[in-house]
This record gives sequence, C-alpha cells and structure tokens, in this order.
Amino acid sequence: MKALRAVAWTGGAALLAAAVAAAAVGFGGGGSGTAVAARTPPATAKVTRATLTETKTVDGSLGYGVSEAVTSRGQGTITWLPGEGDTITRGRAVYSVDADRVPLLYGSMPLYRTLQDGVEGMDVELLERNLSKLGYKGFDVDGDYTWATREAVEDWQDDLGVPVTGTVEPADVVVADGPLRVNELKATLGAAAGGPVLTTTGTTREVLVDLDVADRHLVKKGMKTTVELPDGSAAKGEVSSVGKTATTTGEGQDASTTVEVTVAVSGVKGFDTGPVKVTIVAGERADVLAVPVGALFALAEGGYGVQVVEGSSTRYAAVEAGMFADGKVEITGVDEGTTVAVPK
Repeated sequence: MKALRAVAWTGGAALLAAAVAAAAVGFGGGGSGTAVAARTPPATAKVTRATLTETKTVDGSLGYGVSEAVTSRGQGTITWLPGEGDTITRGRAVYSVDADRVPLLYGSMPLYRTLQDGVEGMDVELLERNLSKLGYKGFDVDGDYTWATREAVEDWQDDLGVPVTGTVEPADVVVADGPLRVNELKATLGAAAGGPVLTTTGTTREVLVDLDVADRHLVKKGMKTTVELPDGSAAKGEVSSVGKTATTTGEGQDASTTVEVTVAVSGVKGFDTGPVKVTIVAGERADVLAVPVGALFALAEGGYGVQVVEGSSTRYAAVEAGMFADGKVEITGVDEGTTVAVPK
C-alpha cells in the first residue's frame, strides 16, 4: 500500500512563518542598541542554551513489506499448507507435495540444477551452509559436493521423511534470504503442483512512506523514528531504506513526486496493517542559544531581531536565526541570560 504525502512539518518553515507574521520593526537611526520607550511587555523569556531537534511527520502504511510468490516445481499434489500469518524458519516445511515436505533454506540464489557427487559451485556451498546451520556435520562448507556432503544430505532427507536419494533437486527446497511470513495462500489442498502456492513477506514489521522528493535529503538510512500506531500508542523505528526512484502521481496542481522510504519497526502489538504516522528526526543542534519563536521579529531593514528588556526600558537587537524547532529558534547576537519580550 502506498502512503499519503507529508502531513506536518515541525521544523523551520512553519515556525518561520509564525515569526514573519510578527509586526516588522525598524531600528531607524539609533542602530541595534537604541533604547526605546515601551510599556512593560506582556511576557518575557530568558535566552537559554538548549538542544533543538527538527522533526518531520509523515503518513505511512504499516505492514510486512512487499509480498513475493512461492511457486511449486515439478509434478504431484499439494498435501499440506501452512496457515496465513505463520512464520517459517530454516529447515521448516513451506508446503508438501505428495506428502513430502519442501523445506526452507536461507540464501540469495535459487537452486537451478541437480546437486550430486562431483558438482561444484555457489549453490553447493549454499546447501552445505544450511546443512551445517541445521546441525549436520562431517563435511566442509566449501562448494564441493563430495561423498561427505552426500552422506549429510542422506541424513537430512531421512530426518525430513522424504525419499533418501543423496541428491537435491531444485523442486526439493524453497530458498529465501531469511525467515518467511505466510501472507496469503494461493493453492488449496489437493491442487496440482506446478503453480503458485502462497505469497510471503519478511517477518520484520515495516512502514512504507511516500516522501516528497524535496524532502529526500532530510532522510538517511539508519535514522531513528517514532511511529504512532492507529490506537495512539508509539513504537520505535529506524529508516532501513530510502528509494532512489521518484514516482509522480496526479496531474497539474494535484501532482506530487515522491520516493519510497521504508522504516523497520519494533515493539508493535495488536496490529498487522494499518495507517500510521512516522516522526523522523531530520536534524539536531546541541548547546545553542535559543528563545521562544514568538520573541523573533521581522525587521524593516531585513533579517530578524528581538526586543531586549533592560529594567524599565527595552531595545531592539538584531540577531541571526538558525534552526527552528520545538517552539524555539536558535539565535546569535545576544548573550545567554538576556531577557527578551515575548508578545502574546
């Protein structure tokens, strides 16, 4: 499922707009330190040191990632199937044909030929590595199908309850890069083998986000996130991938161009799928001087300033604004501890 576009931005843009909305103030001939007669401001705040965190909140869709089809090979009859939602790990049956279990092996390439005495290659190493992980011994994981490999295969086949042949055909196993979660059954018991059996996903909860391409530079793999679930509870997440392909949907003013961002989520309970909100930490400024964003004025001469309160008088001081976040703005140009006005 595709997620919706960004729904909230708590960083610079929105807060900057709030600051600019304040009345513009000119220094006139007095310069930035000119004192002006003024009534006591309705509220004040101190210039303090703080760590500002800039975040971006976007809509996402909770699930288990993209599903992939598992197709049975060879001939026969489907005699056993797992349940939807089941997790299948290394060595466990994915389905059965003619009462023979077809187990899962971990690897990055499917088997494509008969593995038997004298065969060498990466597919042999894949088989040997899985046999070793399953506890079978007496052979080297070296990509050479020797008599020792054959004996381990025979022991494995005997434990599975399938014909003991000492050879492995492509139709005898399913290969995936890790544990599988059964997403949907495509076949029924008694159906002929040779077609789609089921679809699977990974076992890690994921959130898919369609991120506006203009914000892609803000998100990097490994960034920590917070995911708000449909019931309002929160779960921890981490950006696991950022798409490199942009997709445009809609037309004219309604057109949007996005990239897909995947967030791995942990600690999710009670939901398999559903709409969520993802808050990504897009930037952080530690130990900076900051004031409430409402204290910032747009100056007639350009730039920004604050109204410094000194006893019964006030003056306007020019400042440089940095990060806007958490209702505050980073500033330079005034000292820590300075009192500034915060208009209501």
